[in-house]
Amino acid sequence: MIICKTEREIEIMREAGKIVALTHQALKEHIQPGISTKELDEIAEKLIRSHGATPSFKGYNGFTGSICASVNEELVHGIPGKRVLKDGDVISVDIGAYYNGYHGDSAWTYAVGEISKKDQELLDVTETSLFKGLEFAKPGNRLSDISHAIQAYAEPLGYSIVREYVGHGVGQDLHEDPQIPHYGPPGKGPRLKPGMVLAIEPMINAGTRYVRTLSDNWTVVTVDGKNCAHFEHTIAITESGFEILTKA
Repeated sequence: MIICKTEREIEIMREAGKIVALTHQALKEHIQPGISTKELDEIAEKLIRSHGATPSFKGYNGFTGSICASVNEELVHGIPGKRVLKDGDVISVDIGAYYNGYHGDSAWTYAVGEISKKDQELLDVTETSLFKGLEFAKPGNRLSDISHAIQAYAEPLGYSIVREYVGHGVGQDLHEDPQIPHYGPPGKGPRLKPGMVLAIEPMINAGTRYVRTLSDNWTVVTVDGKNCAHFEHTIAITESGFEILTKA
């Protein structure tokens, strides 16, 4: 069941989203060669808690980090730890904040120092694909119109859309209905209505679309070892279109 939010609920989720966005802004300044993913996690947790929120991911199904920190061929759910970032790496940082009973959720992929042209193109295409999808986030459209727009942009450029992980509704629970693939034909699924709050998060690989989970039961990597990227915003459907909630 898709839960449409009231304006009061959306106002709280704006605050949760703002905390997420501010945390991304802070981490971006620290994402440099020589810092560990654990240090990034500690910075994020301190900032989230300083705003009266708690990290959505910490303790979620046993996850130990406050953020997901996924480097290079790691797609999602990377556990923060001793890994030190190197010049030329890319890192996807997924941040959630739980504030006054509601979640905000956003992921971004960052360059570490100077990255290759092909990696910069991967990041650019994935970020652009998110906004191509959001162009169809308006009342009356079907959910899969968003999905199709993402696929129709990225795949002709030679990139692969991950199928196993999808976007989702957000609210009092971190993951709510509906599930939102980032591929598929248009004109399918429920019609978008004002009050729906959705996390749209294309995950795109430079190589094949196939991924696997490491022995830690969390970290998801590309099967071919090629790099990948992940961009996500939480949005609310409005009367005329959408509002990005995960912005400062």
